[in-house]
Amino acid sequence: MSEQHTADAALRETVRSRYAAAAVQVTEGGTACCGPAAIEVDDSFGRALYAAAERDELPAEAVAASLGCGNPTAVADLHEGERVLDLGSGGGIDVLLSARRVGPAGKAYGLDMTEEMLALALANQKKAGATNVEFLKGTIEAIPLPAATIDVVISNCVVNLSTDKPAVFAETFRVLVPGGRIGISDVVADDTLTPGRRAERGDHVGCIAGALSFTEYRTGLEAAGFTGIEITPTHAVADGMHSAIVRAVKPAGQVAASTATATAGSADACCG
Repeated sequence: MSEQHTADAALRETVRSRYAAAAVQVTEGGTACCGPAAIEVDDSFGRALYAAAERDELPAEAVAASLGCGNPTAVADLHEGERVLDLGSGGGIDVLLSARRVGPAGKAYGLDMTEEMLALALANQKKAGATNVEFLKGTIEAIPLPAATIDVVISNCVVNLSTDKPAVFAETFRVLVPGGRIGISDVVADDTLTPGRRAERGDHVGCIAGALSFTEYRTGLEAAGFTGIEITPTHAVADGMHSAIVRAVKPAGQVAASTATATAGSADACCG
């Protein structure tokens, strides 16, 4: 096993442990405070980024577990009957909101690798009475769904946690139907910031050190086959680091899955 593979595995376990602990804290009646070496929940992250009306219609535990850097359901332009997949679904806030938007004819999937977050999400689904929801255990680098089965992929501050982002983009492209689209909230760095300078602003589990730059994000999506790429910063989360809305489309004429190989790995329901 290479040193890089070992380092990546250790980093993924750190992420998993961090968000497992957050889920347990919420389950025991607290909120998902990030603690040392992670993001601080302020107006740049978490529940404050959702409208009060949205928060009020969901189980309190789903709102308490929110650690995202945006509100992807507000920008994904969801329609009745669509199938939605949330990468790194955490306590389920974005899945439950999506389920309301797509209605009984649609379906909302949540994907997470953390047992504790999945248990919390299932409990929140039951409290919300959502019947068009399904939570899946797995990693965003190897999505456990068939090709061309999803209309919209969303995610809330999770892609930055992955140690294999090309695999995430390739898998996202694979599961989307031709003409399908993404609406992702994520942390993105100015092009002038090197990886080292990003790490100076925050660690990986805190959604900072692992962030791509604007150019890197666009290049990664293009390599996977996406078109119509838009990356729009919304607010600053650190010096030269931004929460951003990422939109892109799988071309309608694209019928084959991406040839990129999704490697085994895992990213957790960071911040979302």
